[in-house]
Amino acid sequence: MDFPCNPAAPGFTSLRMPVQPTPPKLFEDFEAGRITREQLHAGLAWHARGLVEEIVEAHEDPHGTWWEGMLAKRAAARLANRHGIWRVRHVLAALSRLPDFEPARFLWNALHPDVPLHVFFRLRSRPALRLVTIANRHGHLHATIEYDSDAGERRRETYLLTHSRHGLEADPRPIYS
Repeated sequence: MDFPCNPAAPGFTSLRMPVQPTPPKLFEDFEAGRITREQLHAGLAWHARGLVEEIVEAHEDPHGTWWEGMLAKRAAARLANRHGIWRVRHVLAALSRLPDFEPARFLWNALHPDVPLHVFFRLRSRPALRLVTIANRHGHLHATIEYDSDAGERRRETYLLTHSRHGLEADPRPIYS
């Protein structure tokens, strides 16, 4: 498996790239023998570079970062009050396991209790990520998420989530786009 999102990788041609695997998926692929240690390190380095870029941006605009954090805390508190913090976390984790879901890079550790819930929401900064609604309709859980795609367009998609023995799982195809 080659990582075309890595500009140093052979075959890198454009910024229109497939979705980068999340760290848990990288480790799963490595342990299954589908990728090499070098590919694992390249994938993890890609994620680390993204974190460093966000830290630099936050340092350059501390007031904007503070304001974004306050908005995210408010949105997370509202969702946690309505649905419970663990339901929201399980919805985010189920969405992060979707194949080719662009915002998965922000959601992959949603079930970790030491990570505050508000860090998963990006309301004004780019790329935006917002959990609009969680609704239980006729015994089915529907989650509507709004995010900026890598192509720069704002998308709003509703996913059907079901309970399984592995936890909450999202149908890979959105119900509404």
